[in-house]
Amino acid sequence: MEEMEEELKCPVCGSFYREPIILPCSHNLCQACARNILVQTPDSESPQSRRASGSAVSDYDYLDLDKMSLYSEADSGYGSYGGFASAPTTPCQKSPNGVRVFPPAAPPPPAALAPPPPPRNACLTCPQCHRSLVLDERGLRGFPRNRLLEGVIDRYQQGRAAALRCQLCEKAPKEAAVMCEQCDVFYCDPCRLRCHPPRGPLAKHRLVPPAQGRVSRRLSPRKISTCTDHELENHSMYCVQCKSPVCYQCLEEGKHSSHEVKALGAMWKLHKSQLSQALNGLSDRAKEAKEFLVQLRNMVQQIQENSVEFEACLVAQCDALIDALNRRKAQLLSRVNKEHEHKLKVVRDQISHCTVKLRQTTGLMEYCLEVIKENDPSGFLQISDALIRRVHLTEEQWGKGTLTPRMTTDFDLNLDNAPLLQSIHQLDFVQMKVSSPVPAPPILQLEECCTHNNSATLSWKQPPLSTVQVEGYILELDDGNGGQFREVYVGKETMCTVDGLHFNSTYSARVKAFNKSGVSPYSKTLVLQTSEGCNFDTQGSPYSQLVAWFSFDPASAHADIIFSNDNLTVTCNSYDDRVVLGKTGFSKGLHYWELSIDRYDNHPDPAFGVARIDVLKDAMLGKDDKAWAMYVDNNRSWFMHNNSHTNRTEGGITKGATVGVLLDLTRRTLTFSINEDQQGPVAFENLEGLFFPAVSLNRNVQVTLHTGLPVPEFYASRSAMP
Repeated sequence: MEEMEEELKCPVCGSFYREPIILPCSHNLCQACARNILVQTPDSESPQSRRASGSAVSDYDYLDLDKMSLYSEADSGYGSYGGFASAPTTPCQKSPNGVRVFPPAAPPPPAALAPPPPPRNACLTCPQCHRSLVLDERGLRGFPRNRLLEGVIDRYQQGRAAALRCQLCEKAPKEAAVMCEQCDVFYCDPCRLRCHPPRGPLAKHRLVPPAQGRVSRRLSPRKISTCTDHELENHSMYCVQCKSPVCYQCLEEGKHSSHEVKALGAMWKLHKSQLSQALNGLSDRAKEAKEFLVQLRNMVQQIQENSVEFEACLVAQCDALIDALNRRKAQLLSRVNKEHEHKLKVVRDQISHCTVKLRQTTGLMEYCLEVIKENDPSGFLQISDALIRRVHLTEEQWGKGTLTPRMTTDFDLNLDNAPLLQSIHQLDFVQMKVSSPVPAPPILQLEECCTHNNSATLSWKQPPLSTVQVEGYILELDDGNGGQFREVYVGKETMCTVDGLHFNSTYSARVKAFNKSGVSPYSKTLVLQTSEGCNFDTQGSPYSQLVAWFSFDPASAHADIIFSNDNLTVTCNSYDDRVVLGKTGFSKGLHYWELSIDRYDNHPDPAFGVARIDVLKDAMLGKDDKAWAMYVDNNRSWFMHNNSHTNRTEGGITKGATVGVLLDLTRRTLTFSINEDQQGPVAFENLEGLFFPAVSLNRNVQVTLHTGLPVPEFYASRSAMP
């Protein structure tokens, strides 16, 4: 019961509610406290009167008003945006329980015997959710009184009181022994024998223990609440749309003529049932929380016992890492300094350019404002067309991409630093406690695996945090037709080339590790496909395609990206461009995937291509130097890298179109197609490093990823040419 006390206290005065009223936001206030925090707004400042007056205010005046509103909210600790422009922006004070509220209204004149009714435009701001409310002519009487809360407070205060006392003792009341349910009186034993003898009509009365009598009192019917608009009428119905009890007179007046109205008793039982069901779930959570607290308290002792061992292990490992970092530090500093100087030069050049352009724009704005102030219509019309064109032209010059930094603040070295930091954070737990002596399953390194002619090269490694000793590995391949796996290599090396494979066949490969304690589980299966005589390397020798099945990666995507269909379908909940990457990165081989356009509304500009892992996630793909992309509309397509557009080609996309991306890391090229038609020449050349499939889109586009596809015919035929 003590935990409930905060629910029963007013956020303004900090005491138990007295005559609480219910605000439209479902929060409660004492009626006196609500009257104290009312803020009177003159009629001339109300939103309605301001719109009715038709007073002209320039955009710059609105900008100044908006700034003042922000400053006022910073002082008050909360914003008062609730659709009421007349909400005050006065400084606030703190109530006893820490909630910020407006200061009390000015006290009435001494001659006033009662506070005057609030004016039509009186404003009340809820101190809990900060929603601003404009009162109507009824003032605070328009808010219903929360009699249920009053009853809960009464029972809570009774429960906290001392032992029940006899109600008939004249001087020092003794502790009550019984309670008569019919008389509703608590008796001590002497008073019961004297005033309530068990004979005559009193013999039929039911006497119960005091505690049970207190419960009976709590369950006794309370006073029926009356309508706020018709004080002589009791609530008898419930309006579903307004979510409030109403009386018959409200219904006769037509206030709820088009609303769904139900019987008060039926809705009372329905809502009680819904609340009970909700409480069952909450009760389960509370039970789990109690058990969790017990578990945490038991863990405290265990942590204290293991702290010495953990600390010694952590210090030794950190010292080793610090020594290695110090040796590498000197080598990296020179590279960081060069990158630093280059980035500063690019940004400073852009600052200089934007400063000149902004000065010109500001001068044009000030000149236009002065022209608007002139009262000569003919003179104004002589220059207005030219000024309008200049303004539009200047606005277009500030268009898409102008306000985008030409250089990112990130350094390329961050790519190498992030996994190292992650390993450091995870190292202590694995080193201190090894779960099993059996090795962990190896990881096939997709970027190192490839096929050449009728041979396949596979590479694998142990998980970076695994400390279990490995004596060797077993590599297995199937027969190329989906048959049983067979061992093709056993040894300590982590790379193996298998010769003698069939052309135009699909092989599945897997690897496992072993030591004296046993054999690890298998790694994930990798599928390799060879194709006879259709692809050639830069020397004219045939080579084959590494087929990879992958999906989009929620871990590295922007928070606005929405995933479905096992992470193969993506869209976005923002109107701005957001980037999502594939789970698999490529550094060798030939790779092809397609994206089908499931939805294409309002002519957006999605972009498709490849990117580094640290590409900007909140800008169109190709805006920085970490992505190579083709962005398309419904008519044309462009190739873009580092915010530079090249090779505009005819051919756009619509709903149902298919965009193909072909990454050939043997030739180090990137090629695009739409509906199997190649878009322009080779889009990008001289690609080196690790690349991830990437897409940028907004809420008007939805695409689905298709992987594990063969090379398209237009590329295969071109590759076969001598």
